[in-house]
Amino acid sequence: MRTARLTPGRVAAWLYLGVILLITVFPFYWILRTALSDNYALMADPASMLPVGFTWGAFERVLGVATAEEAIAQGGSGASIELGRYLLNSVIYATASTALIVFFSTIAAYAFARLQWRGRDAVFSLFLAALMVPGILTLLPNFVLIKELGLLNTFPGMILPGALFSAFNIFFLRQFMLGLSAETEEAALIDGAGRLRVLFRITLPMTSGPITTLSILGFIGMWNDYFWPLLTTTDETVQPLTLALAVFKQSSPQSQPDWAGLMAATLVAALPMLLLFTVFGKRIVNSIGFSGIK
Repeated sequence: MRTARLTPGRVAAWLYLGVILLITVFPFYWILRTALSDNYALMADPASMLPVGFTWGAFERVLGVATAEEAIAQGGSGASIELGRYLLNSVIYATASTALIVFFSTIAAYAFARLQWRGRDAVFSLFLAALMVPGILTLLPNFVLIKELGLLNTFPGMILPGALFSAFNIFFLRQFMLGLSAETEEAALIDGAGRLRVLFRITLPMTSGPITTLSILGFIGMWNDYFWPLLTTTDETVQPLTLALAVFKQSSPQSQPDWAGLMAATLVAALPMLLLFTVFGKRIVNSIGFSGIK
């Protein structure tokens, strides 16, 4: 078996990849190191590369196992969160938002890719222009709209503003649909099938790869969303987990903010997304490269 020859260029490439990998992975290690540390011990040795005063106390506080007295003794604030309820809120928010966004984006992409109608290209150009508008510019108008509709502190208020339109999703799916063969669809239309039947029975199965990709990426984005739920909710019954993490920023009676608890809660919140991306990572890469189902 022939082995690759070690050259200066190859060595430089491996060193570069090693540096990039270290830069990428190190923050996650630092979060884990902080989560496994005691807050009081962290104050004494904040630069240690290993957990300081190793303890599982931060995870016990996050999961609601530790008592308030135990939390304060470890440098926590004594506050706790109902992890199950906030996880459920995050699941509802992320799942409903992703389902609606992908559904409406798929219908719009099909209209731009397959239907012939006056002004189609001009409207699509406007959609592309929306990609250049920073999302933060739409927060205030959307907030005013939700407030006037009386939807603050509700799931519809969090979900609806972004559910009907996603310029990137429409562009992504349209480009993929344009690469699909139209012969099967035309044959179905000749046999009497309607456009909606063609879309759901023929086009969607062939577009399952990119749709899955957008669903996963959209779910991850909504799961990590912080600013919009912060603007529209103050009621704990609908707040997602990202807002609940703020309880660990409260200072304890004798110490700094509960950094260990905050890092442990961050890991718990990120774990479902990490598992999701690990399972579907290859499909995401293939679909983005337009090498999925054709």
